[in-house]
Amino acid sequence: MLITFEGIDRSGKTTQARLLAKELGDEALLVREPGGTPSAERIRELVKDPHVAVAPLAETLLFAAARAELVSAVIRPALAEGKIVICDRYVDSTVAYQGGARGLGIDRVEELNEWVTDGLWPDVTFLLDLEPGAASARPSQADRFEAEGEELQRAVAEAYEVLARRHPDRYVRIDAARPVKEVHADVLARVRERMGAAA
Repeated sequence: MLITFEGIDRSGKTTQARLLAKELGDEALLVREPGGTPSAERIRELVKDPHVAVAPLAETLLFAAARAELVSAVIRPALAEGKIVICDRYVDSTVAYQGGARGLGIDRVEELNEWVTDGLWPDVTFLLDLEPGAASARPSQADRFEAEGEELQRAVAEAYEVLARRHPDRYVRIDAARPVKEVHADVLARVRERMGAAA
């Protein structure tokens, strides 16, 4: 099973992915995007660097390169071993940020990622729903994307709404404005439901 966490910056994706992985223990593998392999971590440093300007198409292709490496070297082998893979961001982040908010086109970026991942899409995607104004008030280490402010985050949130309507079978909306423990309990309950249905 491939579980992904999506949402605007500071919505709690990393925290919730870690909590779920800890809860599931040895049966789970936690990865992040971009990252998870030496080359993908180098790409992460580049695309998040606030001092480096990267055009939208170049951003998309850099994320795609990191993702292709992560999928082939880490995610697919783990799934083949029967692991539950939990990914802090995945394809939908690129679709929302570059396809939607940056204007490259949701269809085009989804099509690119169908090729990049060889058709590996999540079994369930948790969309951590949080108003951009509330998210910006949360403490975080700012990167190049967060430095662009609420305007970008609102555009990203709108793109996620499109994706949630487009993929209702795998999207699960979670109210991320609640305390961390409440959000985690909700996520865990939904995962148990999915695991039960897949058994």
